[in-house]
Amino acid sequence: MMAGADLNQLTDRLAKASVEESSILSFAGQGRKLDTEDDAKEIADAIVQFKSMKALRMDGNTLGVDAAKAISKGLEKHPEFEHALWSDMFTGRLKTEIPHALMYLSNGIMLAGAKLVELDLSDNAFGPHGINGVVELLKSESCYTLKELRLNNNGLGVTGGKILAKTLLECSKASSAAGAPLALRVFFSGRGRLENEGSIALAEAFKIMGSLEEVQMPQNGINHEGITALAEAFTVNKNLRIINLNDNTFTEVGAKSMAKALKHVQNLEVINFGDCLIRSGGARVLAAALQEGHKKLKELVLSFNEINKDAANEVAECVENKECLEKLDLNGNQLGEEGVELIQGTLEAMGRLDCLASLSDDEGDDEDEDDEEGDASRQEEEEEEDDDEGLEICDPNLQVKGTAISPRPEDMKPVSVTEFLQLPTAPKLISLGSDRTAKIMTEIEKDFNNTDKCIQTLMKISCVVSSENTKAQNAVNEIADSLLGKLLRGTDESTKATISNSILVHIGLLKSEDKVKPVADPSGPMLVLSHVVKQSYFPKLARDILQVFFGRPHERLDKCQQSKHLLLQSLYQV
Repeated sequence: MMAGADLNQLTDRLAKASVEESSILSFAGQGRKLDTEDDAKEIADAIVQFKSMKALRMDGNTLGVDAAKAISKGLEKHPEFEHALWSDMFTGRLKTEIPHALMYLSNGIMLAGAKLVELDLSDNAFGPHGINGVVELLKSESCYTLKELRLNNNGLGVTGGKILAKTLLECSKASSAAGAPLALRVFFSGRGRLENEGSIALAEAFKIMGSLEEVQMPQNGINHEGITALAEAFTVNKNLRIINLNDNTFTEVGAKSMAKALKHVQNLEVINFGDCLIRSGGARVLAAALQEGHKKLKELVLSFNEINKDAANEVAECVENKECLEKLDLNGNQLGEEGVELIQGTLEAMGRLDCLASLSDDEGDDEDEDDEEGDASRQEEEEEEDDDEGLEICDPNLQVKGTAISPRPEDMKPVSVTEFLQLPTAPKLISLGSDRTAKIMTEIEKDFNNTDKCIQTLMKISCVVSSENTKAQNAVNEIADSLLGKLLRGTDESTKATISNSILVHIGLLKSEDKVKPVADPSGPMLVLSHVVKQSYFPKLARDILQVFFGRPHERLDKCQQSKHLLLQSLYQV
């Protein structure tokens, strides 16, 4: 592990200056309201004076048109500029202002003759018209070299998606004519309301480029027509490593199209089709497509898809030859207790049980029988309209969760603390009762002379947390307060750094000499940390260290943007 002294030295160095030594000029998280050129003078001057500015971070500030004009003049001095990291920098701005501000910034880049590698405008709610502010930039020679385009949570809409697609096609055509074809590797546009028309237009651009390695388009209201268009585009992009289409609507029709495409992309490491209404039939065709090959697959997410136990078991069986697998997520489906045991048994027999994500939100009922004919008969209706609301059930021993029924947590069989710690789930945690914290603290008391073991236990427990389950999150927050409060009481600086170090190792942002395996999904631990870092017992040194590492781009963090955003928000607010 990295020594505490080294971490301390790193934190001190970064705390003394907002400019990192790696050619990044950063004003991130400073909460500046930049309206006029005078407001932006300090930043503009810093840009001019920076000798070799490869990247500029402006997230966490708010930029007006005149301020953008001043910053643009500074950008003109930097032909070496490559990374425009400009997420979350228009809070409170009128949608009519944002395109003009972006045009000024774009002009600065183009006048400098810079060759962009990365453009990140995520978390700027500029809507369909805002994209017009970067159209000229995206068509220019400054973007012939673009590798990463992040437009997450921009609300582009169908119109904005079409404008973006047309612009990328023009850039691809012009750059090819110049002998340097656009070779975009990363495209991220989640929560954008792209729907079918926007995604179909973008799929055409993806086909032309053929260079994509990562496509993330969650929560875009895409139905099977758009999914099919994207699937066809994916077959041309042979180097795809990450596909995230979470929270769109495949149905079995879209799943079949995607299954055909998967056979052509054998370098995949992450597949996230969670909450996509794939259902049992869709899960089966995807499992069949993944049965052979895909040796590099690390994560397969098919959570919240109304998949029954038999189809889910076929998914489990398809990962037997996936030696790199770290996470299989089948949470929130319709397995029932029998199905949960079946999946766990299948994976245990393969030696893959440690890859299985929590099944704490399973919505199955062991008395339900497979109804794949029902799936098929509903399919046409689902392609045109949303799901029907769940039926009202009067049985007092049952509760309705969406469209499925599951036993109430209070009706679960009691479990011991030992059983909970062996395989933590949210229902098990709640079933431990109101004195659960005291019970857990007593159970792990023997480990308090081993800081890393305690942090490992806390991270494992934190994995049961999700943003939808506030009861479980409050319970884990209470455990974290008790455990960390005791660990940190009266400790020296070295121990404080060790605790931060251990957290980073178990989340997967630092490698350990002991080859510690990080948690499969860091989103739960990050939600708990967003509470922990605001508590008085948590030392400033530890917060500074976490801020450094969680503020950097990292593949594991990119998959849980919401949790990362909440944690960084907490770190910057303290």
